[in-house]
Amino acid sequence: MSAHLPPLLAWLVAALVVAGAGFALIGSIGLLRLSTFYERIHPPTMGTTLGLGLILLASMLQFSTLESRPVVHEIVIAVFVVLTTPVTYVLLVRAARQRDGL
Repeated sequence: MSAHLPPLLAWLVAALVVAGAGFALIGSIGLLRLSTFYERIHPPTMGTTLGLGLILLASMLQFSTLESRPVVHEIVIAVFVVLTTPVTYVLLVRAARQRDGL
């Protein structure tokens, strides 16, 4: 039994994965290129969150189509990332501000 994606859906999934990887790459480049800690902390959190969201959406579309039922495991991953990324961001900035005496 071999299941295939319709061509239009395959293109959509591929575009979402490439766009998600692009956002994650931009966030990683921002981490490397910016000079201070406070500038460096922002791009990875935003780029990675958006990039992961697009990749998870592509995964949901593909596997929901292939299995002929809604696949929602990715929603749990997305909720976890959306909840933990801002908390980590705030804790890192607070620790840096305390270290710098601000």
